[in-house]
Amino acid sequence: MIKKFKWLLLVSLTFVACNSDDETIVVSNSSDGLPLTAGSADFSKYVALGDSFAAGYSDGALFVKGQEGAYPNVLAQQFALVGGGAFVTPLMADNIGGFSLAGSQIPQFGRRMYFGKATNSDFDEPIAVSGVSSTDVSARLSGAYNNLGVAGAKCIQLVTPGFGSSAGNPYFARFASSASTTVLADALTQNPTFFSLWIGGNDVLGYALAGGDATINPLTPSTGGIGVGFDASYNELVNKLTTGGRKGVIANLPYITALPQFAYLQPSFVDTFKYYPDGDEKLKTRVVSAGDVATINSINSILGFLDQVLTAYGQGSRINVLSSATGATNPVLIKDETLVNYSAQITGAAAGSGNPMLMALANYLGATFGKVRQTATGDLIPLVSSSVIGTAATLPPGVPSNLGAYGITYPLEDKHILIPSEISEIIAATDAYNLTIKAVADAKGLAFVDTKAIMNQLVNGGISANGFTVTATFVTGGGFSLDGIHPSPRGYALIANKFIEAINTTYGSNLKGVDLSNYRILFPSTL
Repeated sequence: MIKKFKWLLLVSLTFVACNSDDETIVVSNSSDGLPLTAGSADFSKYVALGDSFAAGYSDGALFVKGQEGAYPNVLAQQFALVGGGAFVTPLMADNIGGFSLAGSQIPQFGRRMYFGKATNSDFDEPIAVSGVSSTDVSARLSGAYNNLGVAGAKCIQLVTPGFGSSAGNPYFARFASSASTTVLADALTQNPTFFSLWIGGNDVLGYALAGGDATINPLTPSTGGIGVGFDASYNELVNKLTTGGRKGVIANLPYITALPQFAYLQPSFVDTFKYYPDGDEKLKTRVVSAGDVATINSINSILGFLDQVLTAYGQGSRINVLSSATGATNPVLIKDETLVNYSAQITGAAAGSGNPMLMALANYLGATFGKVRQTATGDLIPLVSSSVIGTAATLPPGVPSNLGAYGITYPLEDKHILIPSEISEIIAATDAYNLTIKAVADAKGLAFVDTKAIMNQLVNGGISANGFTVTATFVTGGGFSLDGIHPSPRGYALIANKFIEAINTTYGSNLKGVDLSNYRILFPSTL
């Protein structure tokens, strides 16, 4: 029923801004033209703590080229110019990404994506590379690692013993010094002279990707003990990292709802008739066939009835009929747990309608649509939900199959959508975390990076440097990778430069940073 809606408005792109050279060029001149200096900072032993951003996760996976361009690695290259020592990263085994077990790819750990044309596809889209990762999930690395960024890590988990065990996080387990250690402990045993810490995104991201379903992945509370609440855990991290007057740089958190993963798809985006021919920069539509109109009319006979019932109870904005006009877009059908349940009223109206079809479906309609509405301004549809919309739901016997299209005639579940009340919870949690982070930065005299402000710039016009303007626009903006969450190579370089600016301001160093033009915006299919 839906034709290629998954990546709405993506067309074939020519990446004229991409640099095909994988090498990154280190700029050796200083920010002020004077001889390079570390100022009051000592970069001889630098460790980086954080989550997937520190690890270099990109395009839906962790892989070597992405890790090499992670912002801590870019920082370490600059620190090396003023006395910084070796910076060791626990590299994955290849550029496929994810993990394998006994020679088979583990599905939940994705392969990296590239922007191209899948088999039998008529347009370019993010697709996964082929092959099996040679990074076996059971393999363990030895030695100490400076980059302690762990994909998927929450703040509370950096101080949780056992996070590196087989029952913990596989990304940390492969390089943790022991099964019982913590990320913080493995950092401290190296006696670092300087640290970076950017953590907390996953404390809200997991909840957001679960559509605000706390039974799947809850928000981390601000309050609570170490390993339970954000505040205590974050303070534990920084108190230990700054022992003996050790210096470092920390960053707050942007609103993750502004990431392309959540901001790209619009509440009214279901497109039953559009398609996207290769090589055409303009959206085109095909002629609506008689079969299309007949299908829509059949669906509307049900949606129209639901609209009439709900309108009678003052709920006329919940469900409207679909448009069958050429090129029409329609809102997405969702369950909303905050709504008043009108199941009994719908069942009763259908049973007494005198319409044989509605009477036969009375119990089903009441049970299914009592707390259902179509999306509206203020809702957010994660990109991950695009793989669900339009697929077939399992229906009870006797229910017409055209009522089983997820998001069209069958409601998406709570886990597939963020409604305004859930978004407010995410914003409130982020604000609480950020208050703690800024208070710690001020109390400890640490360099502070305001990534919330940076994200606002990326969303509202972008950040210009080295002849390029980097924005948060999905695919074409240059700042984010194809998973809509993690930065692109150029995005990571931009982050590194913002960290350097904060370090220069706080410690009197004069590091220049890197030239963004030397960093590509998307990886190709083959690396």
